Amino acid sequence: MAVAVLASAVTVGGTTVANAAGDRVRVESATAWTGAGENLSTAPQVLKVAGVDTSHYTEKLNRAAEREAQRVAEAIAAQEAAQRAEAERIAREAAEEAAREEAARRPALAFPAAGTLTSGYGPRWGTNHNGVDIANSIGTPIVSVTDGVVIDSGPASGFGLWVRVAQDDGTTGVYGHIDRSLVSVGQHVRAGEQIATMGNRGQSTGPHLHYEVWQPGGAKVDPIPWFHARGVPVPSSHLG
Repeated sequence: MAVAVLASAVTVGGTTVANAAGDRVRVESATAWTGAGENLSTAPQVLKVAGVDTSHYTEKLNRAAEREAQRVAEAIAAQEAAQRAEAERIAREAAEEAAREEAARRPALAFPAAGTLTSGYGPRWGTNHNGVDIANSIGTPIVSVTDGVVIDSGPASGFGLWVRVAQDDGTTGVYGHIDRSLVSVGQHVRAGEQIATMGNRGQSTGPHLHYEVWQPGGAKVDPIPWFHARGVPVPSSHLG
C-alpha cells in the first residue's frame, strides 16, 4: 500500500530516509515507523480520495454547447433575414424608381400609327366618314392613343377586325381594318403601347388604319381637332 508522509526524516525497516526539503516521501511498505528518533505507536492514516464522476459536468457542457450553437444559428438566420429584407427593399425602391422614370418618358397621348393621312372626317362617297384613315404597309404597329381599357377585340362589320379602347378622357377609340389584334377585352393599355398591326380587312381600299373617337353618348367626333386640342402632332396628309 502506498502512503504519503510529511517528515524531515523517516526510518523504514531500520533505514532512515532524509527529506531535508520537507517534501512528500512515498514509501511502498513499512513494518516499523520512527520519525525524528521517536517510535510511532500507529502508522499514519491514509485518506483515500474517491474517483470524481465527471459525467454530469460533461452533460452540462454539452447542453451549454448546444445552446450556444442554437444561439449562433439563430443570430445567423436573423442576420440573413435582415439582409434579404434590405435587398428586397432596395430592389423594390429601384423598381418603383424605374416605373416612375418610365412613366415620365411615356407620352400622355400618342398618334395611333405612323403613315400618311389619306382620308379625313366628313362627307365621303355619299355618306359620312366618321374617322381618319392612316395609310401604311400591312403589319405597321398600331398603338393606343391614351391609357385605357380594351372593350372590344375581334371581328366587326365593315372593319373586318377592330379594337376598341375606353380612353382615359371618357371617349372611346376605334381602330378598324386591323390585320391582327395584340390585346384582349379587359386588358389595361398605356398610351403608346402597341395594340394591333395595320391591315386591309373589311371594306377597305388598301392597307390602312381607320381611327375614330366616340363621345360617351356615342356621337362620333373629328379626331383631328381632338388630337390638336391635346397637343398630339398629326402627320402630313394627302387629303384632296
